[in-house]
Amino acid sequence: MERILVSACLMGRRVRYDGGAKTSDDAVFAAWRAEGRLVPFCPEVEGGLPVPRPPAEIEGGAGGAAVLAGAARVLTPDGHDVTAHFLEGARQCLAVARSFGVRIAVLKEGSPSCGVLRVYDGTFRGRKLPGEGVTAALLVANGIEVFGEDRIADADARLSDLSG
Repeated sequence: MERILVSACLMGRRVRYDGGAKTSDDAVFAAWRAEGRLVPFCPEVEGGLPVPRPPAEIEGGAGGAAVLAGAARVLTPDGHDVTAHFLEGARQCLAVARSFGVRIAVLKEGSPSCGVLRVYDGTFRGRKLPGEGVTAALLVANGIEVFGEDRIADADARLSDLSG
C-alpha cells in the first residue's frame, strides 16, 4: 500500500506552535486515514521544539531551500535562532518518509517547516510570500511530491497514478 506522509497537526495532534491542531475534515483524507495510509509527523516537535513554543518565520521570507543552503535562518519574534531545530526535524522527516517508502506528502500550508506554496515573510506581521518551508523543500529535493492540505484532491489523483 502506498503510504502518505502528513503533517501531524492535520491528524488532530496538538503540535502547533500555539498548542493547537489544524485537523483536516476532508473526506479523502478521512478515507486514507481509515485505510492506514497516513504517516503523521511534526518536524518542529521532532526537531526538539516544545509545545507550545514561540512562532517562527524564515528571515526575509527566503524559503526553505535558502535555509537548507545556509543562506537564511529561522527566527522567533525576539530574534532567537531556531534553525538547527528546523533542519533536524526536516532530516528526521525525510528519514521517516524513506523508511515507509513515501512518495507523496500532504503538509500544512504556511508553516516555516511544512509550507508548500507559501511561507510568512519573516516580519511576524501575517504577510505571506510564495515559497516552501524547510521540510517541504527537503522532501521535494529528494523526489517526494508535496501537496498543501488545500490540494488533497490533487494528491489523491497522484496517488491513483502511482497505485495504478
